[in-house]
Amino acid sequence: MSDATNNDQPLPYAGIRVVEFTHMVMGPTCGMVLADLGAEVIKVEPIEGDSTRHLLGSGAGFFPTFNRNKKSIALDLKKPEGLQAALRLIATADIVSENFKPGTMAKLGLDYASLKKLNPRLIYVSHKGFLPGPYEQRTALDEVVQMMGGLAYMTGRPGDPLRAGTSVNDIMGGMFGAIGAMAALRQRELSGEGSEVQAALFENNVFLVAQHMMQFASTGKAANPMPSRISAWAIYDVFTVKDGEQIFLAAVSDKQWAIFCEALGLAELLADPRLTTNNDRVQARDWMMPQLRAHLASRSAAELAAIFEANELPFAPITRPEELFADRHLNESGGLAPIRLNNGTESKVPLLPLTIGGTRPGVRLQPPGPGEHTAALLQELGYTDAEVAALQVQGAVAGVA
Repeated sequence: MSDATNNDQPLPYAGIRVVEFTHMVMGPTCGMVLADLGAEVIKVEPIEGDSTRHLLGSGAGFFPTFNRNKKSIALDLKKPEGLQAALRLIATADIVSENFKPGTMAKLGLDYASLKKLNPRLIYVSHKGFLPGPYEQRTALDEVVQMMGGLAYMTGRPGDPLRAGTSVNDIMGGMFGAIGAMAALRQRELSGEGSEVQAALFENNVFLVAQHMMQFASTGKAANPMPSRISAWAIYDVFTVKDGEQIFLAAVSDKQWAIFCEALGLAELLADPRLTTNNDRVQARDWMMPQLRAHLASRSAAELAAIFEANELPFAPITRPEELFADRHLNESGGLAPIRLNNGTESKVPLLPLTIGGTRPGVRLQPPGPGEHTAALLQELGYTDAEVAALQVQGAVAGVA
């Protein structure tokens, strides 16, 4: 499959080369976004391969999810020959991306200050726990910044902080790294010079909870955790219905409230003067919601979904992640694409949640094997077959046939 959409237009970042020194989720997400949008992304792995390939449990899906559309070269950066190969590769790059601990790249001479002397047009993206400041040397994880950045407090019930159900800061932090890289490419067009971009987990998390910070600034009242908050809308809840099934139902305007009551046979509530406006209904939730729950308890989730869809009211089934593989919309709209898993079997993976010219950027390259493209990339850099073989014998490179 070529670097083109179905209407034969080139993808927006075709011709841009990215060399990434990344692992886990944050850095690879940045590279995946750029790769999906057409960039040639080359993943530099250690000789033994990225350790993310071998994670179990909640990490088992990291590598195939965030490393599609990339090439892989395996180098031992502690050997002079491996480091020299990396530098020759970087010399051909538009963007370098990394997400190692502060100081790691500097020890190798692969930090921005060193590399910009070799190539002033280079764009360098660092993914960190914290932007420069008092915390920048701390070790951060998604869960760490969720706890210290207010997100776990807002997600859990009072007194029970709870991390969000996915790697929100890692993924979104990588997205901001990609956005920064895009902005730096445009800036380079204007100035002729590259620049350093930094994205960080903590600051990303703070951005996510900014609405709650500004709620306090605007009202003088602290935001309550989401499970106990006073919702802005009266009907905005999960309802337990027939056979213990659950469904989320909402009516977020006075017009929707009228439709809701008429569709569900609640004429007496629609006529109640205490429930005239949304704010009235918010104030009446203590006595109104038990009535609604009792009224809906005998209805099936499928019946309610059909009523809400027919009346253009917001609703949602309570879906587990594994059930999304069979989702009709995702499958019929082309939102899932074939992907090779770590063990060589095939599954489907969600694509970027956007279209360009009516087309979803797809999977052009399957997640690479460790060092799969080492030989081809070294030869492209001017290494002869004999030199490549010698590097392999020296243990400076791997993945060479």
